Amino acid sequence: MPKHEVIVYSSTGCPYCEKVKSYLKEKGIEFEERNASIHKEYFEQLKERKIFGTPATFINGKLVLGFQEKKFIKLLGLSEEDKPVSSAPPQPESEESIFQPVNEKILEEVYDFVTIGGGPAGASAAVYAARGKLKTLVIDKAPKAGTLAITHKIANYPGVREEVTGLELLTRMQAQAKDFGAEFVRSTVLSVDFSNEIKMIEVAEGTIKAKSVFIAVGAKAPSSKINGEEEFTGRGVSYCSTCDAAFYQDQVVAVVGDNDEAIHEAETLAKYCKTVKLLIPTEQLKGETDLSPLEDNPKVEIYRRHRVREITGTDSVEKLVVLNDKKEVETWNVDGIFLYLGGMKPGTDFLNRAVMRDEEGYVIVDDHLRTNVDGVFAGGDARRTPIKQAVISAADGAIAALSAEQHVNKRSKLRPQYS
Repeated sequence: MPKHEVIVYSSTGCPYCEKVKSYLKEKGIEFEERNASIHKEYFEQLKERKIFGTPATFINGKLVLGFQEKKFIKLLGLSEEDKPVSSAPPQPESEESIFQPVNEKILEEVYDFVTIGGGPAGASAAVYAARGKLKTLVIDKAPKAGTLAITHKIANYPGVREEVTGLELLTRMQAQAKDFGAEFVRSTVLSVDFSNEIKMIEVAEGTIKAKSVFIAVGAKAPSSKINGEEEFTGRGVSYCSTCDAAFYQDQVVAVVGDNDEAIHEAETLAKYCKTVKLLIPTEQLKGETDLSPLEDNPKVEIYRRHRVREITGTDSVEKLVVLNDKKEVETWNVDGIFLYLGGMKPGTDFLNRAVMRDEEGYVIVDDHLRTNVDGVFAGGDARRTPIKQAVISAADGAIAALSAEQHVNKRSKLRPQYS
């Protein structure tokens, strides 16, 4: 493999930065890290280039903003199948050491329990299933791309007193399940056949067989973007205040969203910025989101029923085209915009008609998370919940695993795990 000059500008606490660094390490690519939140000179280097976000990776002088695997492959001369060449031993609780490729042994096995999705629901289910002596397999196509994995800070997960990144919390769950004997593979589920007692799960490498299945694929954001969003990502468009707030010291930014994350991020940005314009696309906030911390903040301006139509600028973000609450178009001068738009939909299209789903794709389940097909369960963001939280998804995983244990061992009732 040819030698490349790779420089990664990062920030402390940035999950996307960790994703870039992990990818480069996995591929055996040496790189120089420049932490812009610790070293002011690196921060200034980015600003001079009109780059207002991390990660910013330079490969032989060419810039890649954020985590863009296709660009990394092209600029580094890699292929999708390239394996790591680094001789460094994997860390015991890294995603690389937990998830393995699908091999012939896995395809020959009939598993007691297979969870499709390795997020908080799937990982929690794997803990309970493996500890309950079920031969357990977890399939995930992108272990670092789920909602929890890209959450930059978790401070309210029961039993975890310190603040951790979502990826760190998720990796702990997965490692615990692996300690109990669960196996983890990285692959994409193409289709399923639940018509027989042994369930068939088609992946690119072949067919995985299971006595019971837990659908824990989570939810994903719609693919549509605001005009100008992709063009200015890293140049004024951001998704993480922990990563990028310092770039906007004494400047004007907009925060767009109607959920708790948007409110929290606006509160954080107000500590740095001259003005934070909070645009709430709807009249009401989602769930139990509390707006009161911002209502008395002199740096925060709140605009309900305002939507961003377009993001414009030359080298970086300069203006927003906004549709106001009177359906009038306005142009606002801003230095940056932070996006926390909802609209999450369950990623269940691969199921087709294998189980019953509602009009939005959520799997229909009962109190034990059983679907209409015997031996198939669903939970987390794949089903309708009152509110989307990691702890709720983890609880779903526990219920599904205990229900699966009952099904596999043909018990008359659920058997709890006390000790």
